[in-house]
Amino acid sequence: MRASTDLDTLTDFFDRYGVALTAGDVPALAGCYALPGLVVADTYSFSFSSLAAVALSFVGAAPDYRERELIAAHALIEDVQPVSALLTMVAVEWEFLDSAGARVPGERYRYLLRGTDTGPVICTVVRTG
Repeated sequence: MRASTDLDTLTDFFDRYGVALTAGDVPALAGCYALPGLVVADTYSFSFSSLAAVALSFVGAAPDYRERELIAAHALIEDVQPVSALLTMVAVEWEFLDSAGARVPGERYRYLLRGTDTGPVICTVVRTG
């Protein structure tokens, strides 16, 4: 098992994550995370040690996406840096589409991913923009 720096593997992972995000599929989102995990932003940080805690962190996001009529999310992978044998840092800018097909700028994040037998999982998320 090794950390993935393969763009096809990372694109597939973030495509699944984006679909789950805009569909409000909380179990699928939770399955994208390693435990324990960490989210860091300018004004807050939180950690989670259970899939239920991951799921709770996304409960408020689904109504926001529906209200903004966001129907698709696409991760623009900006940078991939191997960190260790099992860890990869990936810089992503999210681009959304609304129900009219218009592009909606998203935010930038860095994801620390761990390679597992079933593919990458998110260990840490840092909001960068």
